[in-house]
Amino acid sequence: MTESFLHYIWQFQYFNKKHLVSADGEEINVFNPGIRNTNAGPDFSNARISIGTLEWRGSVELHIKSSGWTDHHHSDDAAYEKVILHVVWENDQHIVRSDGSLMPTLELKDRVDLSLWESYRKLFTSGDPIPCTGQWPSVSSLVKMSMLDKVLAQRLELKAQRVMGMLKENMGDWEETCYQLLLSNFGFKVNTDAFSQLSRILPYHVIRKHRDQQLQVEALLFGAAGFLATAHHDDYGYQLAREYAVLSKKFNLSEKQLHESQWRFLRLRPANFPTVRLAQLAALLTTNTNLFSSMIHTESVKDILTWLQVPQSDYWQNHYQLGKAAGLVPAFGKSSAENVIINTVVPMLAAYSLSTDDQHYMDRALALLQQLPAEKNVITRQWKELGQNVKTAFDSQALIELHNNFCMKRRCLECSVGATIIKPLR
Repeated sequence: MTESFLHYIWQFQYFNKKHLVSADGEEINVFNPGIRNTNAGPDFSNARISIGTLEWRGSVELHIKSSGWTDHHHSDDAAYEKVILHVVWENDQHIVRSDGSLMPTLELKDRVDLSLWESYRKLFTSGDPIPCTGQWPSVSSLVKMSMLDKVLAQRLELKAQRVMGMLKENMGDWEETCYQLLLSNFGFKVNTDAFSQLSRILPYHVIRKHRDQQLQVEALLFGAAGFLATAHHDDYGYQLAREYAVLSKKFNLSEKQLHESQWRFLRLRPANFPTVRLAQLAALLTTNTNLFSSMIHTESVKDILTWLQVPQSDYWQNHYQLGKAAGLVPAFGKSSAENVIINTVVPMLAAYSLSTDDQHYMDRALALLQQLPAEKNVITRQWKELGQNVKTAFDSQALIELHNNFCMKRRCLECSVGATIIKPLR
């Protein structure tokens, strides 16, 4: 038995309510089980229940065993003074309130159809990454759609809250926050940490002072990233080193810069080398004078792709690394740019919507996801194998959230799909 299952049973009242009585024999009627509380305090609030001849409104606390009340020291917590009913699977101990009165307790272990528990147990202990793999296709599209809308909203809110945290650290500077988020996403997971560190070592306001000189922006990026610490035997490399020697003193960067060893090249295709990404980033930063404004006010995916896919400087069109000539190096690809929209532009819009309390920006974030193709990865492939439609980034983002925060954590009882599968037949 788990408390999450007990919460589910109480929330949906999936137990025999015939001759419902408390542990001390008083008749109980449940008019409203209350609202699930996911924060500190009792498990359900605003419940409406009659016990004996009196009707009560207040909180309900749940435990597998009634002794859990004592184990968790609820008697010493004023937040639990308004508990009107203690719901337990097994009543193994009488609970007394702080005023000496007996806590009304309802035991459920003989009132629940055990087949319900067995259905939940099968999902909870499933070896499949998606616990309901066998049942997913049989669940109605309406139930799935409702859950996907819910988890996507949660995902956007979580991303927005992270941006808001960064904004607070940056003293309300949206441009700096946007720059930091953009750089972290330019790492594309493999080099995310290094790019994030770089964004803090080399602030955006420093870049903006030299944005009309692409060579200087490249010198700042490559120098602060640690790629100019050793000699590079070509004219371009020496030019960068000379520029950075001056700029690093001006902005006190030399003692803060990263080391070349912090960047990962192994198992990356040359087009994804961090050196190439830095060159592409330099082109983007010198052609877009205001990152945040560009993201917030550009309406269509096509327009955003246009300013993201700026060709890098001539040198980096035939070099993957400093001092090593190569064939034609592609510009920032469409799929990479779409990834940046999903993970940078959309969260920035969601955060700005939250900050300004303007739904227009959240609607635009959702519209962008609906215009973009779905991401292709292990998770989306799993959903496709179940017959799920995964056409847009709206679909893929929702399904990734469902997989990571519900399926993998076995939160089936909090999922509309899982709750539908476990729901008892009437």
